[in-house]
Amino acid sequence: MLKTLLASSLVALAATLSTVSAGIPGQTGALISDKEYCIFLPPKYGGGISESEDVAIAFCNKPISSAPKAKILPAGFIKSIHFVHNTKKGYVQITGQIDRTKYGLNKKDGGGQYDIKAPRGASYAGYNHFVELIEPDIGRYCLRVCKEKADCNTGKSTYGCEGVIGGDYS
Repeated sequence: MLKTLLASSLVALAATLSTVSAGIPGQTGALISDKEYCIFLPPKYGGGISESEDVAIAFCNKPISSAPKAKILPAGFIKSIHFVHNTKKGYVQITGQIDRTKYGLNKKDGGGQYDIKAPRGASYAGYNHFVELIEPDIGRYCLRVCKEKADCNTGKSTYGCEGVIGGDYS
């Protein structure tokens, strides 16, 4: 009896989480070029990066049709952007610096990672995988979207941007 009750409770919880994830606006991002891109951030101004890993939403530099419910990034949040398109491996990435004050991020926040597991239901248009790190304490961000899981290393979040996604952080 207890096993049956527990099993039905788990099924109900999974259905609820699926519905909640599908209904969260801004769960699809886009990375098209250094002129059209999105990143995930906490849903509220001043939120913590790691505390929002399950509920972060997409913010784009401008409206992008493939990210229809994304919000617009605060002006000046992205200070620099370096775009790489690796056609051989099938990934695209952006790296650079942020101004954490434009979204009220805490200067003591060591950051965190967003990927296909968190936030719930998140994806990037046209890609199967992604890994993004935001590091407010040192003013850095990185994002890679990939066709293949092996090209989006999600298992090294504590290594920071430079350890997860090689690139230009100037």
